[in-house]
Amino acid sequence: MSSMPLLIVRLLGCQDYHPVWQSMQAFTESRIDDTPDELWLCQHPPVFTQGQAGDPAHLGALGDIPLVKTDRGGQVTYHGPGQLVFYPLIQLNRHKLGVKAFVEKLEHIGMTLLAQAGIKVTRLAGQPGLYVEGKKIASLGLKIKRGCSYHGMAINIDMDLSPFNRITPCGLTGMQMTQWSNHAPVPDWSHICQQLTHLLQQSFNYSSLSIEAQEITWRCPTSP
Repeated sequence: MSSMPLLIVRLLGCQDYHPVWQSMQAFTESRIDDTPDELWLCQHPPVFTQGQAGDPAHLGALGDIPLVKTDRGGQVTYHGPGQLVFYPLIQLNRHKLGVKAFVEKLEHIGMTLLAQAGIKVTRLAGQPGLYVEGKKIASLGLKIKRGCSYHGMAINIDMDLSPFNRITPCGLTGMQMTQWSNHAPVPDWSHICQQLTHLLQQSFNYSSLSIEAQEITWRCPTSP
């Protein structure tokens, strides 16, 4: 495979879910054949999100945390402070990838990131995402439109996991959640973002990066 010329990386810090989703849609609608791929890294204040074909039966008593119905695949999940969300806005044809191979690449990036911290991660057949000792540590849901991806993967780093108890996470009855901090010391956020960016650059063979870092904060409010 020849090298891809450029990946633009946007470190968004703490951002409300809905505007980021709208921005992903707008970017995907407006991109043309030579638009560089982008990687967005962020955290979200507390929010439940439900996939396009989400089953309402998986929603419990949501309490004070809002629900956003989205256009990604998958069922309901939770985003909150202390969870790293990465959104790969990638043109699949450019990389000669089908959806299944693309998902496998994203999962492998997450597995490698966690393995570098000494966390042994596995996949479960037919259940996208990543698991540690049978508990889910990362959730994955995508939308592919005009051959381009948006949405992505959320990795639980160091967060309050209790809101997951209000739902059936990813539609998996009885599934327990876990996080990085339960298994290994947590580096600072900038280090984790650098690691993940490097792994994605390697995996997709980009020759150069452009880091678009703004004045950002990774501190999210813990209540909606």
